[in-house]
Amino acid sequence: MRDETKCLHAGYTPKNTEPRVVPIVQSTTYVYDSTEAVGAVFDEPTHSLIYSRFANPTVMAIEEKIAALEGGIGAMCTSSGQAASLLSILNICNAGDSFISTTQIYGGTVNLFYSTLKNMGIECIFIDGDATEAEIQAAFKPNTKAVFGETLANPALTVLDIEKFAKVAHANNVPLIIDNTFATPILCKPIEFGADIVVHSTSKYMDGHAVQVGGVIIDSGNFDWHSGNFPGLTEPDPSYKGIIYTETYGKAAYIIKARMQLMRDFGVYPAAHSAFLLNLGLETLALRMERYCENALKVAKFFEASDKVEKVIYPGLESDKSYTLAQKYLKGCSGVISFVIKGGKENAVKFMDSLKLASNEVHVADIRTCVLHPASATHRQLTDEQLVAAGINPGMIRFSVGLENIDDILEDIQLGFSSLK
Repeated sequence: MRDETKCLHAGYTPKNTEPRVVPIVQSTTYVYDSTEAVGAVFDEPTHSLIYSRFANPTVMAIEEKIAALEGGIGAMCTSSGQAASLLSILNICNAGDSFISTTQIYGGTVNLFYSTLKNMGIECIFIDGDATEAEIQAAFKPNTKAVFGETLANPALTVLDIEKFAKVAHANNVPLIIDNTFATPILCKPIEFGADIVVHSTSKYMDGHAVQVGGVIIDSGNFDWHSGNFPGLTEPDPSYKGIIYTETYGKAAYIIKARMQLMRDFGVYPAAHSAFLLNLGLETLALRMERYCENALKVAKFFEASDKVEKVIYPGLESDKSYTLAQKYLKGCSGVISFVIKGGKENAVKFMDSLKLASNEVHVADIRTCVLHPASATHRQLTDEQLVAAGINPGMIRFSVGLENIDDILEDIQLGFSSLK
């Protein structure tokens, strides 16, 4: 199946007289014929459903659909994108370990990596997304267990050279983890370029309607965990009677360990109804991404032609520094544009507060146009140095183009410009 068809059909095939649409299995629990049957599934949870903190039929159908779209061997949904990023690291890093991340990532992820994981004894080594192979290599330490980056950085909108980062990561026997939220598997499939693990905030384009928060981790099944760097996958797990994940589950070892260990203990699994709503968004994802990209390119060119704008950051523009990489990795550059307005923060606020159609909200990648001032909101906790490293200027506005008529969007922007002196 092609992507448009996978969006509608992957993950769920109804049998005779069964519901055409993925049903909501609104239950926490599942019944067994005997005490012995219950005990057996606690020894080997993948044999059956235990409890909806681990897995749920509705959610499982969506997991299978997303894995099919990304080209992975399996997926695990989480309660948020932050939870997906957290578990993707904790599944292979312990206290005393380190991992490498580009600086051009979502501000909440910076906080997670720089502060919270640091407090847990896991060091994040930050490097620039434009780093050379030699500079990436120089960041490695003997205890480094992974490399992390975003396909399309939020909100810097730089495009990561996935193949370059994959090459260096694999030379050091560690996996490359890619946050593919802005691109979605419709615009980019990082696994095809060497990524080993992919994460998403499904709250964004995948959902599209801004009705529920969620995340997902996808395992490519391609990484060989037998280097000696990952004993949690290659040595017995005492919490499951000595199961060795790589021996028992082969290529699916990573994603099953994440479910059996981390989801069991953290319990950050989405509700069945949330997965049902996510699926409604996924069904139109391919169609929506095409229109997002079309509208955004027109808006980016409109910004570029304005004397009110100092700089436009959108990889779909030939003038953008990431244009060449975008042509290599992306089938479109999403609906998110970052631009720097002349006059700094004061004019940025004035412009945003003058908009009538676009909503000023802490969200992005919605079907409705919305705007945000990153330095005051999503990246507010970052220091001035971290803001610069993340590619954020005080006058920067993140403009998320929706699916409204393009003329209405452009007229609203002109309204905002007219408020400036």
